[in-house]
Amino acid sequence: PVILTLVVNWLIKPFTMVVIAQFFLGWLFRPLITGTEIIRGSEVALTNSYIAGTILLGIAPCTAMVLMWGYLSYGNQGHTLVMVAVNSLAMLFLYAPLGRWLLAANDLTVPWKTIFLSVLIYVGLPLVAGMYSRYWILKNKGREWFERRFLQYLTPVAIIALLITLVLLFAFKGELIVNNPLHILLIAVPLFIQTNFIFLISYVAALKLNISYEDAAPAALIGASNHFEVAIATAVILFGLNSGAALATVVGVLIEVPVMLMLVEFCKRTATWFPREPEKATLRDPRCISAFK
Repeated sequence: PVILTLVVNWLIKPFTMVVIAQFFLGWLFRPLITGTEIIRGSEVALTNSYIAGTILLGIAPCTAMVLMWGYLSYGNQGHTLVMVAVNSLAMLFLYAPLGRWLLAANDLTVPWKTIFLSVLIYVGLPLVAGMYSRYWILKNKGREWFERRFLQYLTPVAIIALLITLVLLFAFKGELIVNNPLHILLIAVPLFIQTNFIFLISYVAALKLNISYEDAAPAALIGASNHFEVAIATAVILFGLNSGAALATVVGVLIEVPVMLMLVEFCKRTATWFPREPEKATLRDPRCISAFK
């Protein structure tokens, strides 16, 4: 599952996002998106700015809220943490150069140091804290306490943090969203297609590899979801709070929660397609509880 997520997140997902965004925003919807904006002293078409925002989302696999998605889908939270840690490490080294390269291909040259700073703050610091806390808990409390108690305490915190983040985001960007309903809809189309496409690739690959459902579900969800905190912070730092790129990242948040909940429900309904190891799940699938009696 770890190798699967790395391949999908870093060798497939960034490039499909560019292709899908260019097709819809750069070509199909271009006549509907008029106007320009000033970014770093240069006049940039709104379409290019929106594409830049989708790129920043596309190269940021989720390393935070996937814990919640994995929990809700009866996934193996211990393995999910490993996948999160590995992808966080990959993001530290790959996000900045990949982002700079893909943005430059979209005629937006940005300093890679600025992108790296965003990743360091929003990924590096939590990663170090998570690694240290895991090491300390395993050493002093044991693996069973970590998986059965600590992860159960952590999940509600993640849900509360998500709700607070969403409230703050829409409080700051509410006016922009209300004033651009058509653009919001147009940006949402490629993001919706990308999310479902990447999920489908990962889920089918996990099925073909005969991975257990408890590992397959979070492996597919980690690629479909995006680390929108990093994407938004990077877009704001690089292009400004009121830029089209920042708006595109916020649209990503707007559609991500309902889409991910839909995919979680799809996972639960198709769990029987996979081999089952329900004892690995933090939240037990009620359909499998009888097996433990």
